[in-house]
Amino acid sequence: MSYTVLARKWRPRRFEEVIGQEHVVKALMNSLAAERLHQAYLFEGTRGVGKTTIARILAKALNCADGVVAEPCGLCDACTAIDEGRFVDLIELDAASHTGVENMREMLENVQYTPTLGRYKIYLIDEVHMLSKHSFNALLKTLEEPPSHMKFFLATTEPRTLPATVLSRCLQFSLKRISSSGIQDHLMKICEAEEGISAEPQGLLELSKAAEGSVRDALSLLDQAIAFNSGIVSADAASSMLGSIDSSRIQGLVSALADGDGSRLLDEVSALDEHAPDYEKCLDEIMATFQRIAVIQLVGPGISEDEMD
Repeated sequence: MSYTVLARKWRPRRFEEVIGQEHVVKALMNSLAAERLHQAYLFEGTRGVGKTTIARILAKALNCADGVVAEPCGLCDACTAIDEGRFVDLIELDAASHTGVENMREMLENVQYTPTLGRYKIYLIDEVHMLSKHSFNALLKTLEEPPSHMKFFLATTEPRTLPATVLSRCLQFSLKRISSSGIQDHLMKICEAEEGISAEPQGLLELSKAAEGSVRDALSLLDQAIAFNSGIVSADAASSMLGSIDSSRIQGLVSALADGDGSRLLDEVSALDEHAPDYEKCLDEIMATFQRIAVIQLVGPGISEDEMD
């Protein structure tokens, strides 16, 4: 049996499984419950925060055998087909490879045809900001007044580059970066559910910070960490895999600098150099330390790490 990577295996199938995007999930579930459906939805946010995932769950909610529901059943033919990527009425397009106006016109010619199996025909256009200006112009009228059986889901990491005419025709949802602690809790649940994986909280925190708010990146790093240390995700193994710098080294550098002790500062640099670190990362860590110190000086020591991210 082929191995399924964690990012795919643990992709949310229901709204209740989505982490860190409660503001988006609540709005969508309320609109579905009231059947106040928009013709076009725009999901914006950095990589790996759930844009495409939420769009697919919304597609299931619109086409579920139970009707238009706030939470899809996940068991009917439509739901399972969408989960498996074989639902004919959910057409997913990568805008990066369909940038030309000819591609857009070909797509729009099919808008008039009713769904084959589902209640709605849905176009999910990922990285929509990659479309050309002429493609956007061709899309505008259909995006504003599509047939009643048609819905558009757009996803982008760069909403600022989209034309205002497109933004004004869409219901916009801004997805936020997930906190390091939120990702750490999610990784811990996965490690507890997966057989043969032993994980230390500090090791998972290292992976969570390296993911920079992206759940998908965190799951890919977890896959890598499991392979790196034979199923044991320890803090040392995670740091070694990521090439992280021991925090005590950074603290030593900053302490020597604060004390104005040049001799100790050079000793700390020499000790750091023995590990052949990535000095760009080292400078980033030093800057992050200074930033934390400035925040603590301003608001006091009670602030959490997530609030300083």
